Amino acid sequence: QVQLAESGGGLVQSGGSLRLSCAASGRTFRNSGAAWFRQAPGKEREFVAAIAVSNRNSYYSDSVKGRFTISRDNAKNTVYLQMNSLKPEDTAIYYCAAGNPIVSAVRSPSMYADWGQGTQVTVSS
Repeated sequence: QVQLAESGGGLVQSGGSLRLSCAASGRTFRNSGAAWFRQAPGKEREFVAAIAVSNRNSYYSDSVKGRFTISRDNAKNTVYLQMNSLKPEDTAIYYCAAGNPIVSAVRSPSMYADWGQGTQVTVSS
């Protein structure tokens, strides 16, 4: 099992930037894919971005593509989400997840076994 802890959330104005971090501990994180999901009040949890074990392949939702960048530092057991040009509709709790989904399923929350507690991101207009 992998333990995950997110940090870096906060309040930012529209157009601003934040960088989220997800620190992992426990076995096999370096052998796990990682992803960020988010959940706004009254909405289902939605996929944001994912990155492969190798750090060579990354995937994004259409709503964040070109604005957000996912990366990982396996030496530090940490995954990052750099968020630029933030919009009020990006407001949500952001969750880090670890797992080994097949490529066609990287956007499915059910493919990830381990989750963090989440960090709140609020973008004011």
